[in-house]
Amino acid sequence: MSRVDTAEALRSLYDQPKGRSVAKELTWLDPHCRRFIALSPFVLLATCDIAGHADVSPRGDHAGFVAVEDDRTLLLPDRPGNNRLDSLENIIANPAVGLLFLIPGIDETLRVNGQGEIRADADLTARFAIGGRQPTTVLRVRVEQAYLHCAKAFMRSRLWDPDARLPRTTLPSMGEMLKDQIGLQGPAETQAEMLTRYRDLLY
Repeated sequence: MSRVDTAEALRSLYDQPKGRSVAKELTWLDPHCRRFIALSPFVLLATCDIAGHADVSPRGDHAGFVAVEDDRTLLLPDRPGNNRLDSLENIIANPAVGLLFLIPGIDETLRVNGQGEIRADADLTARFAIGGRQPTTVLRVRVEQAYLHCAKAFMRSRLWDPDARLPRTTLPSMGEMLKDQIGLQGPAETQAEMLTRYRDLLY
């Protein structure tokens, strides 16, 4: 096994990027980026703490839930979750963030990198209220890089292909897996019970 541990050794194994793979990188959100974000109900949020420990968190809501404030600013409401606050604590320590926007059925993705700050302004959180429930905070991202990512990963994975979907019963329920992992006592929560509980906590 040959470990690759320098940038020079790594680059020697690959061709140089060229053409549109380099030219496509923007420092702002053009109309195509803005349209992509408006259609996206799901984004992956990547953060890293000051010690270099990385984390990726899924965020989802109705399409367009991430607001484009202007061509260099995004606003992402923080909906109720598990209160671990991994991403938010990372951002306080290290404001660099990466976002990967997905649209169901679309194989291309949109990558946005920038600097994040956590806001708790009452007027800002009120903008994202649903059913009278406001997010506790809103993540404001100053865009530094934005570019469309090609479809190859989704084509290889067949992520949106109905024929590639697995039934939920392929895995144990979340409750059963957690019971095994952390030794929960009593009967495991069924998948149906979990979904019912989650529906009351979405906002």
